Amino acid sequence: MSKTADAAARLARRDRFLAAAGWGAAEIKLLAGDASFRHYDRLTMAGRTAVLMDAPPPMEDVRPFVRIGRLLKDLGFSAPLIHAEDAEAGFLLLEDLGDQTYTRELDGGGDAHALYALATDTLIALHDRVPPSALAALPVFDDARALREVQLLLDWYWPAHFGVPVPAETRAAFVAAWEEVLPRRFDVPQSIALFDFHVDNLLVLKDRKGVEACGLLDFQDAVLAPITFDLVSLLEDVRRNLPWDLMQVMIDRYLAANPSIARDKFMAAYAVIGGQRNTRIAGTFARLLKRDGKGWYQRFMPRVWELIAHDIQHPVMAPVAAWYARYLPPAERGAISVD
Repeated sequence: MSKTADAAARLARRDRFLAAAGWGAAEIKLLAGDASFRHYDRLTMAGRTAVLMDAPPPMEDVRPFVRIGRLLKDLGFSAPLIHAEDAEAGFLLLEDLGDQTYTRELDGGGDAHALYALATDTLIALHDRVPPSALAALPVFDDARALREVQLLLDWYWPAHFGVPVPAETRAAFVAAWEEVLPRRFDVPQSIALFDFHVDNLLVLKDRKGVEACGLLDFQDAVLAPITFDLVSLLEDVRRNLPWDLMQVMIDRYLAANPSIARDKFMAAYAVIGGQRNTRIAGTFARLLKRDGKGWYQRFMPRVWELIAHDIQHPVMAPVAAWYARYLPPAERGAISVD
């Protein structure tokens, strides 16, 4: 089939799905897209609203979202209720939790301390409530995946910046450095990590109390990972220049709720996860530009490099810091031209 015919067939499948769910007469307006192939539409009908997730296979799979969403709802968290699903075609009809994201609330002058405290408390509760049986069913964020992800920097940023592929010996030194530090992320326990736990995926739900006031989106990539994972995602968010002192206040808040975890071990695991995550992001943003033509992510690159520099200052990251100093010093770190 041609692309036009494929698009028409998908549109017809969507309309049949909405009709079967009782939303066939709804007005449909684009709500949001993201760095994946998914996009979201808001449906309005007779004074009611809902959200349509359109996640086309084979690029996307809605089943992990369904599984994790139902788990979160069962545990008392504010994930969207799933009204209807067509997993084969990649359509979900979701509860509309609104569009007052943390980003919009903060941009409008919202109380940053209160918002980040609520998000941190949500992680504390999440790590406390998820049962072992649910954790056992999660994909594991293992060394092989961590190493694949950091090498996105070499696969995409390096050739985009230097104009040539990374030399084999440079890659080998990079991998060796990461293999040395990655085991230290297991200095802390593991739990569920929603993976993209940041201000664009958190909603302010002022009509709800406690951790239910923090709406959760975009959790289909949840994994079993060290407990520092989502806290890093929240605090070392490249979209916002969160003050360093507020980061520390939230780390202290998490540790105060988990007194059995040694601070030095927590901070070592935090640094490793932070360095790994931000190195992946540097490579991902280069890939989004060069492969997908999405150049707007380059505006975040100065913050990405600032966070990497911060993470590799921790003593546990010395091998990675040495690699950066030799092969990719500060003068070689920056945004890629989008021209």
